[in-house]
Amino acid sequence: MRSTDGRALARAHGVFNILGGLWPLVSARTFEAVFGRKTDRWLQQTTAGLLISVGWTQTRAATNAQWTHARRIGMATAITLFVIDLVYVPKGRISKTYLLDAAMEAGWLAAWARSFDASSRRRSSAHAAKRGSRVA
Repeated sequence: MRSTDGRALARAHGVFNILGGLWPLVSARTFEAVFGRKTDRWLQQTTAGLLISVGWTQTRAATNAQWTHARRIGMATAITLFVIDLVYVPKGRISKTYLLDAAMEAGWLAAWARSFDASSRRRSSAHAAKRGSRVA
């Protein structure tokens, strides 16, 4: 995956997080219709704000260094939400609909893992080529 692809992934995941954060703020009624009634509205709003902040940061990944940062924050966010979904759905604390979110987060994790593998291979190839030019 080229770094431009990584930046595109950062932007796509960022937009996903922004939209996911905006939804309960814009329409708590429709959000709760899908994900269940919330008793701690402040917690819902805090999570929404954090998702918007993370998403905004990801969408601003314009350079290679920022893309790496966007990958880290994207993976950390996806892992956190994935684990929360898988821990609290079976306990009955959150709706089974959150398993859809778990599936989406797993998809983001897979996409980020592929981007990491591709960028690691490029760095290894570039490093080997650099060493080869020193020998010659």
